[in-house]
Amino acid sequence: MRTFWIGTGWKMNKTAAEARDYIATFLSLRLEPAEGVRLFVVPPFTALAAVREAIGASPLLLGAQNMHWAEAGACTGEISIGMLMESSVDLVELGHSERRAQFGETDAAINLKVKTALSHGVRPLVCVGDSAEERDAGASAEAVVRQVKLAFAGVSADDLGRCLIAYEPIWAIGETGVAASQEHVRRTHRAIHNALEAMTPHPVPVLYGGSVDHTNVAEFAREPSVDGLFIGRAAWRAEGFAALITAAVLARSSVRLPEGRAFR
Repeated sequence: MRTFWIGTGWKMNKTAAEARDYIATFLSLRLEPAEGVRLFVVPPFTALAAVREAIGASPLLLGAQNMHWAEAGACTGEISIGMLMESSVDLVELGHSERRAQFGETDAAINLKVKTALSHGVRPLVCVGDSAEERDAGASAEAVVRQVKLAFAGVSADDLGRCLIAYEPIWAIGETGVAASQEHVRRTHRAIHNALEAMTPHPVPVLYGGSVDHTNVAEFAREPSVDGLFIGRAAWRAEGFAALITAAVLARSSVRLPEGRAFR
């Protein structure tokens, strides 16, 4: 059975106290563990230690929202991999479109960060996405495949097998975002999977993120080319996250999926 990933990123929301309460509430709901499903949360830096403590022995994974590629140095305001490892993070989100657009993050910088994370045993979750202009020109697949290739340039086939990718259309995220159609997601995910097959023999999960909520979570979970969901504001309440997980797991269980490799 292929692993299905379900996570939520909190952006610049939740204090350490609020994050601790969220995890306590989520764990108190006592979701039945589902075979082949891995769950993760990605809080802001200031809440990492609190969330790690609150997670305790739970299998819930902890991610960080960004990191610098350098081990240390004159990089005021940045966070190093060593600082993240103090909170025992399991993964790190890299290349989110907000980082690219608002903070000038380049494909070359993302590539450096991927290599640093892998060298320290932290799993990169690399975000890729197309603009509305690229979508309207029919160039979504080309745009995201380019980002994938540049993010993993020089990464060994074995190391690439330790990574995750989140396809997040820029036009589908945020308060005004509109979720992509299932056909658009299928077409784009298959293009990413095909590109990855040329880079590694290992399956690399490709998650979808972009206005996932209770109205469409089952539809995306049933899509065979989708290996997980990266959910935003619909999961910012613990009860909402739990409900979305339950709906996704139930939907996924009704689909017969081929083993091993992803989809052409």
